[in-house]
Amino acid sequence: MSERRHRLRLLEALLFAAQEPLAEEELARHLGPDADVAPLVRELADSYDGRGVNLVRAAGGWTFRTAPDLAPELQRERVVARRLSRAAVETLAIIAYHQPVTRAEIEEIRGVSLARFTLDRLIEAGWVRPAGRRESPGRPLIWTTTPEFLAHFGLDSLKDLPDLDELRAAGLLDIGPAALGETIALGETAASAAEHADSGQAEQEGGNI
Repeated sequence: MSERRHRLRLLEALLFAAQEPLAEEELARHLGPDADVAPLVRELADSYDGRGVNLVRAAGGWTFRTAPDLAPELQRERVVARRLSRAAVETLAIIAYHQPVTRAEIEEIRGVSLARFTLDRLIEAGWVRPAGRRESPGRPLIWTTTPEFLAHFGLDSLKDLPDLDELRAAGLLDIGPAALGETIALGETAASAAEHADSGQAEQEGGNI
């Protein structure tokens, strides 16, 4: 077996076994210092083109995903353990588009108080995290999205988030009165968050994070 063939097989095994996207730098550590990773990844991705699973970029790395055109047939088999409230989906969208952002800024954009469980649910999902404190009175926590958020929604980076014109065209933009600008409402989101949103669940007021 040729060295190139062996590396392609090893690359395939690494990506298949990984629980999260792997960056090319990480792959290079396994394939050896003289391996030209980028062409190997492209060759492997081409070999999976048109198959039931594809090799795609997500969260700054590479991962196997089911082919998008098969999603409707797989969706009926998918189990969603917990649904996100509409408030949680809106909060996630605000953090994604305005990060880093404080709790007070989230409340200002949404126009309502933020229940404690809303951020708790997003933390449990692994989609948001505290990223330090803002150098302002009270030094409030600031919130950002995580690599898991990018991977879940099939984004390579935050630059891949839909822009405002795309959201308007899809009917997913909710204009609010907040001073910080427009609130992106992913309540029935372009990134399949409709599968997670439970618009009938009312938000309750709670403590602070």
